[in-house]
Amino acid sequence: MLVGDLELSNILERVLKATNEVGNFQIKHWNKVGNTQIEEKTANQLVSFVDKESEKILKREVLKILPGSSFLGEESGSEEVEKSEFLWIVDPLDGTTNYLHGLPVFSISVALLKDGEPIVGVVDCPVLKETFSAFKGGGSFLNGTPITVGQNKELMDTLIATGFPYYKFDRMQPYLEVLSELMQKTHGLRRIGSAAIDLAYTAAGRFDGFFEMNLSPWDVAAGVLLVKEAGGRVTDFNGNPNVIFNKEILASSEVIYNQFFDSIRLKLAE
Repeated sequence: MLVGDLELSNILERVLKATNEVGNFQIKHWNKVGNTQIEEKTANQLVSFVDKESEKILKREVLKILPGSSFLGEESGSEEVEKSEFLWIVDPLDGTTNYLHGLPVFSISVALLKDGEPIVGVVDCPVLKETFSAFKGGGSFLNGTPITVGQNKELMDTLIATGFPYYKFDRMQPYLEVLSELMQKTHGLRRIGSAAIDLAYTAAGRFDGFFEMNLSPWDVAAGVLLVKEAGGRVTDFNGNPNVIFNKEILASSEVIYNQFFDSIRLKLAE
């Protein structure tokens, strides 16, 4: 597919250079962010100057790749750009709380959408030295090596990832019921604090499935493409495949999707 005069593979290559630059910047400041440099967004949600500086770099670089495209980032932009033909969706630092507490599990997420559909996606984990990437029709990769979703056929053999709500607790009770059920029906549940990484790990078969609610587009846009290009399936809790602006997500291999979906849908679908 051509976007302007560029192949998707060329666009991906340039995005990877941008995320590498940002990753080096984040590592430089990792474990050096003091309390005076932290702002409180909402309860339990923090953002440091590293978020803002990272987004500035990414915005500058991706708009160079595709002049005239729109931009939606966690630190700037508006979801009013949802209808743009070409839209960059960026989370400059997914896992900010992990970052601030010295945990190495955080990521940079960049996606390019065409008419609402992701066509390029990168999830870069700087400290872990792992970069997940994909472009539409080209497959998913980890550090340049192809990846695929897991192939476990039974829910009882799976490892599932999730994220804990940190605001909007009105669905907490059914969410806890889902956790209780999955604890008993799977090998286990994991919560690592970065939805972008959860989706990347699902694409790589490390997790068999992932679900979370109360999400934003920048949390999932790149990861959705990674999972799909790795052979997986992504929907909301009602089975709708248009999830990027839908605030909830369920991702897994096709093999276990129906079993996984049934466990979520009965309690969390609205």
